[in-house]
Amino acid sequence: MNKKTTKKDTSNEPILDIDFETTSEISVPPRLIDRVIGQDHAVKIASKAAIQKRHMSLIGEPGLGKSMIGQALTELLPKERLEDLLCLPNTKDPNNPRIISLHAGDGRVRVDLANERARKSESFKNMLAIIIPISLIVLAIVIGRTFETVLMAIFVALIAFMIFSQIRTRTEILMPKILVDNSQIDHAPFNDATGAHAGALLGDVRHDPFQSGNLGTPAHERVEAGLIHKSHRGVLYIDEVATLDMKSQQQLLTAIQEKKYQITGQSELSSGAMVRTEAVPCDFIMIVAGNMETIRNMHPALRSRIRGMGYELVMQVTMPDNMENRRKLARFVAQEVSKDHRIPHFSKAAVEEIIYEARRRAGRKHHLSLLLRDLGGLVRAAGDLAVELGKTVVDPETVVNAKALSRPLEGQITDTMIEQGLEYNLVTTEGSITGRVNGLAVFGRSSGIVLPIEAEITPASSQKEGKIIATGQLRVIAREAVQNVSALLKKYVGFEISGMDVHIQFIGILPGGVEGDSASITVAAAVISALENAPIRQDTAMTGSLSVRGVVLPIGGVTAKIEAAATIGVKRVIIPQQNIEDVLIENKYKGKIEIIPVSEFSEVLRNIFPPEYSYIADKFVEIDTERKKTGYSFTTSVSRS
Repeated sequence: MNKKTTKKDTSNEPILDIDFETTSEISVPPRLIDRVIGQDHAVKIASKAAIQKRHMSLIGEPGLGKSMIGQALTELLPKERLEDLLCLPNTKDPNNPRIISLHAGDGRVRVDLANERARKSESFKNMLAIIIPISLIVLAIVIGRTFETVLMAIFVALIAFMIFSQIRTRTEILMPKILVDNSQIDHAPFNDATGAHAGALLGDVRHDPFQSGNLGTPAHERVEAGLIHKSHRGVLYIDEVATLDMKSQQQLLTAIQEKKYQITGQSELSSGAMVRTEAVPCDFIMIVAGNMETIRNMHPALRSRIRGMGYELVMQVTMPDNMENRRKLARFVAQEVSKDHRIPHFSKAAVEEIIYEARRRAGRKHHLSLLLRDLGGLVRAAGDLAVELGKTVVDPETVVNAKALSRPLEGQITDTMIEQGLEYNLVTTEGSITGRVNGLAVFGRSSGIVLPIEAEITPASSQKEGKIIATGQLRVIAREAVQNVSALLKKYVGFEISGMDVHIQFIGILPGGVEGDSASITVAAAVISALENAPIRQDTAMTGSLSVRGVVLPIGGVTAKIEAAATIGVKRVIIPQQNIEDVLIENKYKGKIEIIPVSEFSEVLRNIFPPEYSYIADKFVEIDTERKKTGYSFTTSVSRS
C-alpha cells in the first residue's frame, strides 16, 4: 500500500506579515554588520573579535556572507589613530631603507613638502642644463670662429645637456616615498588578499636594470608595500588561504606574530633581493575563509596561531523558516536592489516568490537557504528581465521566468543530458524491464537528472568467490554504498551468490563521476530484479540511501530529483519518508508525478514489481519484523549526495 504524503497544508498561511507595495519602502541598514543575514553567531563573535582584536577563520560554502563579515569588521573596530608609513633612504646603508610611521595625513604633508623642495632643485638643475650648453656654444663661436670648433662645441653641449637631465640632485635622492597613505580614509582599512602572490601580500622591491650610479633608482623608491602593511590597524581578508604556498603562509605567520615585517625583493634574480627595509608595521586582524578542504591544507602552525589568538567558525547554510527570517530575506531583496542601482524594486508578491525559492534551495524542511550570492543572482536576473520588458516593478511572474536565465552551469548541462537521453532513448519511461531502474541524482547543488542503473548476473569469473563489479565513474562514497548493498543481499535475501558475479552499470555518466549514496535503493532494486528475473516498472524512478539492515535513509536534493523525473516523463517517484517535507516542487510539475514515500526497502520492492512477485517484498517484511522485535533503532543522517 502506498503511503500518502503527510505534508502540512500551509497554502493559507501568509508568507510575510509586513505591508509594503515595493521594496523601496523597506529600509536598508547603514552598517554592513546589520545587513548580514542568518549568521547571528558569526556576527556575535565578529563583534568580540573587533573589540579584542582577534583573528578569525570562517568556514563554509561560497556565498554565505564571509567577505561581508570581514568588511563589516572594520566598522566595529575601536577608533584608533591610523598611520601613514613612509620609506626613507638610509645614507649609511642604501640597501637598508628606513621606515617611519606618522599620523594619518602627516605622511602626505611631508611628501608634498619634499616634492616642493625637489621641484625647486629640479628647476635650478634644468636652468643649468640649458645655460651651460648654450655658454659652450657661444664661447666656441666667439673664440674658435671655425666651423669645426663650433660643431665640436655643439656636440659637447648636447652631451652636457643629457648628463644634466639624467643627474638626480641630492634633494631628489633623499625624497621619502609614501608606502601606506591613509589620509583619505576615516575608518580602518580593509584589504582582500584572496589569490595574492607573495609580492602583493608581503611587499616587494622592484628590479633596477641600472643598479648603480646616479642613473639608478634609489633603493627606497623601489620598495612596494604588501597588503599586510596596507592593512595596518585594519582587516586583512584571505579567502582560500590554502592556495598560498607554504613559504608564504609561514611568512604570514611571522607577520601576525611580530606585528611587523621587513620588505625585500621576492625574486632572487632581481636586484631587489639585495634590498631589505627596516621592519614595517603590520598590526592587523586576519580573517581567513574557505571550506573544510581549505582548513586541511592550511599550514598547521598558521591555523594553530589563529585558533590560539582568535576564533574558528562554521557558517550556517540554512536558517529556520519563520516570520522573522522571512522579513530578513525581504530586506535582503531590498539590499540587492539598492546595491545594484540598475534594476527596479520588487513587489511584495515577487519578494514572496524569492522566499519560496529560498525554501526550495534549502533542501531541508522548515528552513531557508543562506546561499545568498546565488539568490542575489536570481534577484538581478529578475530585475534585468523586468528592465527588458519595460516594467517599473518586478512582479512574481518575472521572478519565475528569471529562474531559467539564472540557471547554473550544472543545470544547463543536465538539461542537455536529459535532452540527449530522450533523443537516444537512454531513459525508458514505459513498460517493465528486468534489471533496469531509473535512478535519480543531483549535479551541483540543485540540478537533478535521471540516471538509469542496470544490473546483470553472470557466473563468477573466479573459482574462489563472486564479485560485485560497478562501473560508471563511481567515487568513494558511491563505491561504499554498493558494498553496503552487497552486505544486505548476502545477509537477508537468502541467495547463494558466491558463485555469481554481479555487474552494476550507471548509464549516462555525470561530469566528475557519481558521488554519494543516494542510489543505494536503486542499485539494490536492480540487483534483486536481475537475481529474481522480476521486471521493474519503468514509469517509476527512485532515490534513497539504504542501511545494511534495509532501512531507507533520507538524502539531499530531493526536490531537484523529482522535477528532473517529471521533466523526462516519469509518472511515479519513490523517495525516503523522512524527505517528504523537503519536497517543494514548482507548480508546473504538480499533478504530473506521484510521490511515494517509503521507510523500509520492502516498500520499495512492493511498489516496483508486479503482484506475482510480492513474495520478494514479503521476505523483507519478515526481516523488518524480526529486526523491530530486537528493538533496533537508527539515527537519521542526511546522505552525502
